Amino acid sequence: MFPTTTKFLVIDDFSTMRKIIKKVLNELGYTNIEEADDGATALPMIQAAQAAGQPYGFIISDWNMPKMQGIELLKACKADPNHKNIPFMLVTAESEQKQILEAAKAGVSDYVVKPFNSATLKGKLEKVYARVNSSPATKAA
Repeated sequence: MFPTTTKFLVIDDFSTMRKIIKKVLNELGYTNIEEADDGATALPMIQAAQAAGQPYGFIISDWNMPKMQGIELLKACKADPNHKNIPFMLVTAESEQKQILEAAKAGVSDYVVKPFNSATLKGKLEKVYARVNSSPATKAA
């Protein structure tokens, strides 16, 4: 699992969903959690955290949001060399194959379909952690 000091950014336009994700992360021992209500708010936060030398270690974003959707934020992060290696999980009510493929092509680390429970989110985090720590890019860094 990711170190308990990992800095998380939780992005969702629905404050209740942010609270639910934050609660699950707290239950897993994570306390360094920041929130944003859409991708347009989150992107400058991601850039500022990087510039301050305190980058996010994991991003969890809703897919469907006003201003900038989660998939757009994912693509913006993966296109930027400073952010492309940050694990990025999409949360979505959509389970259409087309969307899943689009997210995979964009470089998503994993995705969670709503509704989900804490065991599901924990399992996804563990899966991403295992993948991140077995990738050659991580070992070379």
